[in-house]
Amino acid sequence: MVDDLPRRDFLRVAGSAGLLLAGGCAPPIAFANAPAKGIERGRGATSSSSHVVVIGAGAWGGWTAYHLRSRGVQVTLIDAYGPGNSRSTSGDETRGIRSSYGDRAVGELWTPWARTAIQRWNLFEQEWGPVFRTKFFHQTGDVIMRPTREPFITKTIDLWTANKVPHEVLSGDEARKRWPVIKADDITVAITEPDAGVVRCRAATQAVAAIGQKMGVKLVIGRVKPGDIRNNMMDGVTLEDGTVIRGDSYVFACGPWLRKLFPYLENRMRVPIGHALYFGVPVADSRFSFPNLPSYNFPGVTGWPMLPVDSRGFRVRGAIAAPASASASAAPAGGAPANSPAATATPPADPAQQDPDLSSRWTNQDRVDGARRFLAARFPLLANAPLLETRACHYESSINGNFIIDNVPGTTNAWIAGVGQAEGFKFGPVVGDYVAQRVLGINGDPELVKAFKLPTTEYTPG
Repeated sequence: MVDDLPRRDFLRVAGSAGLLLAGGCAPPIAFANAPAKGIERGRGATSSSSHVVVIGAGAWGGWTAYHLRSRGVQVTLIDAYGPGNSRSTSGDETRGIRSSYGDRAVGELWTPWARTAIQRWNLFEQEWGPVFRTKFFHQTGDVIMRPTREPFITKTIDLWTANKVPHEVLSGDEARKRWPVIKADDITVAITEPDAGVVRCRAATQAVAAIGQKMGVKLVIGRVKPGDIRNNMMDGVTLEDGTVIRGDSYVFACGPWLRKLFPYLENRMRVPIGHALYFGVPVADSRFSFPNLPSYNFPGVTGWPMLPVDSRGFRVRGAIAAPASASASAAPAGGAPANSPAATATPPADPAQQDPDLSSRWTNQDRVDGARRFLAARFPLLANAPLLETRACHYESSINGNFIIDNVPGTTNAWIAGVGQAEGFKFGPVVGDYVAQRVLGINGDPELVKAFKLPTTEYTPG
């Protein structure tokens, strides 16, 4: 970790990149070569926001603390379990970094930020990889393959063209020739984003928190309860041992825990669990490892090659469902017909699986089998690959399909920043900058202010 480096080495490497000032605070020009739409640079702390308490040290909270500190703000960062812990949304080993959002109603809003995020992850890698003596961002490129030129493909190409994103459009024959290890007999179109990539998620989350501490951020491990609201101002947060931590402003970047802290979010966001599986690649066969294969996207399934820096494995998220069998429609002996309510009723959901403190993250055999069906269909050489490990985490979705970056209702000094729609990690370097700006009283682009407001509509209960 960064604290293990001799101070002179840390300052030499980081200082040469222009990251540290003599007082240990990063200047606000750290990402000057990757400006973000709607975010102003060069404006720092004000007297009304000289100390900000950030709750949640995941991707958004960690980057928010970093950007606030870089603007000269005193920051206390609090997390219940610590940065990159196994319960957190940022606790998986890897995350894809891309800008293909033709399937999202908010694609026009997200695409420019996603492109900036790619640039900033590259800068982060260049500046901090040497400090930690490791590699965080891997520019794998990304390929999306489809049997037909569906609307997702068409809209993504339109968004890329409008934003001047380097990309390719390949025929099925070209895709098969370029990546012969992929079984793509039915594919007629493939689109690529050559500078997309994959970040080592857990490692990067912990690195950002460590960098923040070097800059002067105070990290506290503990669970908080929001303070009372008086005259539109939140008055502190309370730890489990009764300690009250007060600041001028508060940012709750707690991912799936937001619903537990603010019950009125219960029917405005969902916290499903996603599962990722990591399979071992063949010994002495580099075709399934970075940099010889891009990250990939097929209907319902995404993944990427093994990253040799830590060799977690070949990643698969998603599955191919089991084929319907002839016996499935037959009536069981002495029982109700298979298509009757008694036979087809879904077991009630386990309430514990909606609670990030209590939910089990075990990946069951059905998911493993579904992932293997995908491998057999698209990467047949990996059909019998050993399963090395699985990861599971809650992600958050909101009824309007967009992020929430808005004041806690009834306050002017407390903020909710979350609901990443299963895409939030990649946006961390940009979202943290934007949240810092809003906390400092800079609204910026009114379109973004409106887009990220707390939803007023709710999901139908149940």
